[in-house]
Amino acid sequence: MNTDLVDAPDLDDDDFRNRRAEERIPARFEVRFAQTKDAAKALRAYSLNISAGGLCLRTQKAYDVGSPVSVEMLIDGEAFQLQGVVAWVRDEEEAIGVRFTDVSEGDRLRLQRVVQNIKR
Repeated sequence: MNTDLVDAPDLDDDDFRNRRAEERIPARFEVRFAQTKDAAKALRAYSLNISAGGLCLRTQKAYDVGSPVSVEMLIDGEAFQLQGVVAWVRDEEEAIGVRFTDVSEGDRLRLQRVVQNIKR
């Protein structure tokens, strides 16, 4: 598994928080990979945190930085099917960071609303 970070190989968690456009909120929910081959290999994937711009997932499947992913998730009664790219990988934690790509304005607004509801 590639443990590089996109554009920032030596940053700690505080640096990542400062680089994000959206605040990540701790949240645990199941995430399914939309592609059958990924779903079979991932076994289980659970979020650790989320924002309107991306999320952190715990998964047993190895991903490389830059890998495209399609995820499906149900958060606070709202269903999402989103495309993303793996922004970073932490092998020791079996965690990956996913940055959402090509998010429609409607999905972005729904994500922001859901994240604010979780934050309360």
